[in-house]
Amino acid sequence: MSEWKSLLDDAISCGDVSAEAGANIHLYLQGANSPVGPAAILELLKSCEWQEIDDRFFKTMAFGTGGLRGRTIGKIVTRAERGVGGPLDRPEHPCVGTASMNFFNLKRAMIGLVRYVKKSFSGEGRPSLVIGHDTRHFSRDFAETCANVATDLGCDAYLFEAERATPEISFAVRYLRADSGVCLTASHNPSHDNGFKAYIDDGGQLVEPHATGVINEVNALESENYEVLPEGEKGELTVLGVDMDRTYMDKLKTVLLRPDLLETRKAKVVYTNLHGTGGVIIVPMLRELGFEVVTVPEQDGPDGRFPTVESPNPENAPALAKGIALAEEVGADAVIATDPDCDRMGVAIRNDVGEMELLTGNQIGSLLGWYRIKTMFDLGWITESNRSRAVLVKTLVTTDLQRSIAEKYGISVIDTLTGFKYIGEKLKKYEDAIPNEKKGDYRNLTEEESRKLRLEYSKFFVFGGEESYGYLGSDFVRDKDGNASAVMFAELAAYAMSEGTSIAGLRDRIWGEYGVHLEEGKSLVMEGGEGARKIAALVKSYSVDPPAIVDGSDAIAVRDYERGGFYDQEGDELPAASMLFVDLADGRRFAVRPSGTEPKIKYYLFGKGENKDEVQRSLDALWAALEKDAYQRME
Repeated sequence: MSEWKSLLDDAISCGDVSAEAGANIHLYLQGANSPVGPAAILELLKSCEWQEIDDRFFKTMAFGTGGLRGRTIGKIVTRAERGVGGPLDRPEHPCVGTASMNFFNLKRAMIGLVRYVKKSFSGEGRPSLVIGHDTRHFSRDFAETCANVATDLGCDAYLFEAERATPEISFAVRYLRADSGVCLTASHNPSHDNGFKAYIDDGGQLVEPHATGVINEVNALESENYEVLPEGEKGELTVLGVDMDRTYMDKLKTVLLRPDLLETRKAKVVYTNLHGTGGVIIVPMLRELGFEVVTVPEQDGPDGRFPTVESPNPENAPALAKGIALAEEVGADAVIATDPDCDRMGVAIRNDVGEMELLTGNQIGSLLGWYRIKTMFDLGWITESNRSRAVLVKTLVTTDLQRSIAEKYGISVIDTLTGFKYIGEKLKKYEDAIPNEKKGDYRNLTEEESRKLRLEYSKFFVFGGEESYGYLGSDFVRDKDGNASAVMFAELAAYAMSEGTSIAGLRDRIWGEYGVHLEEGKSLVMEGGEGARKIAALVKSYSVDPPAIVDGSDAIAVRDYERGGFYDQEGDELPAASMLFVDLADGRRFAVRPSGTEPKIKYYLFGKGENKDEVQRSLDALWAALEKDAYQRME
């Protein structure tokens, strides 16, 4: 009996390691080709690192509807994983484990995706996939591995030459008429994470029936091994670079509604990509549009450690601290920050008293949505006769202010579940509704041509977004787009200047018309296997025993989306999802759901009133009551 097996059997018999974790260790060692797997596991067993073992093996990383995401560097890095080290002082090898993001889980995901694509393929030649990655640890290694799997199994692969933003991968899938796409990224997660994000042929993330089809293929695999096709049957590899960047940038310019606003109003902005991918497109793009762009030098370079921030998440104020300090130094009008894969954008603006002020994701989205709807009416694109075909799409947990704005203009509003894939699904629905004889090759149409078709035969998407700093103003990308968001924000800034005010002034003007809407996003973080079990139990408790009174206010409506049976405003059924919404008698609302990408349970708080300070105090009190209740539920 090998040494690790003897130690594992003893640990299981003593209750230090669960039987499930033990079974997953056996599964990993049977199906993984890791050169350090046995040594790393043996090291953890000898050191009695039971919590680390549980975190790595408490589950098998199942391919979800968006792909995979998990730790690629363990809380404890074994000597075997450290090896000789890698770039930026990362370990030589990724984290060993069935619940970790490593080559074992990555290759299974890619093999399953390729098998599904080949089974679904009905075109001529070979299926093709676009592969991109961000700046995280192992992202390039993972991307090259995915390209090898694709070509080995008979698909053509388009691999970006270096790090690129997630939305550019979505764009490239559509532009190249590829059958699928993959981006190696964990978005705004901490530096120790990485992930595998999958797209289907329309450039959107996997939704049904594709999601179940791919999941079934992936979850049927217990090994990362596969049979390589003969040389003549393999696919071809094409490297994508600056030509694709240029094509994408030219298309991004079409999100501008009034380019004339930028001709004479030269705002100065500070931009930071937080060590990620955003600088590839945003910096040259804004400069082409006439903006003076100053970057944060110590955050410019790609660096998967994200060494200058605690979290590379533009939702968090500290991530913009260096950008704000630089803005004060150079007298910039705004700070723009994007997360490592550049699908999210956060901003700080100079308000009417000259101070830098952070905007929330809900405020940014409301400003962009308001400006785009208003301007499309001003330009005569949307009129009284066609406005019933214009639509704003947002998630259920995004501010009601956007609904108030859209409905005043007579624009439809659709609420989707959390996740931009559902907004992308709506865009595909609207494209497919155009008669084939009218739309021809839709992806080759100009924005004006496609807009006219959608307004005549389908639905015209004017704007979409989610509270977590993700926005979209067009349909040539089918995911949230930090690059396009920066362009839209630049135009908004120019419009504010043309009106003799600031973006803060526009925000206050909207609040004056529609009421002060404030929202808070809160989370309870619980990491590892034990944390996952606590989150699951807490989420279940809300479904079994929803709160009846919160902060002295009665719950007058409870919507448990886990139970299913909910429909959106177009009559499309919403998939069952782990999310509970509660309306209180005093007008406040809140939602609770587990994060799909991070080890946390998330709370969304909504308030409305005439006085900002009073609304804020009411949300603070609501969170205090919810937090206390959550800890009582976990006792």
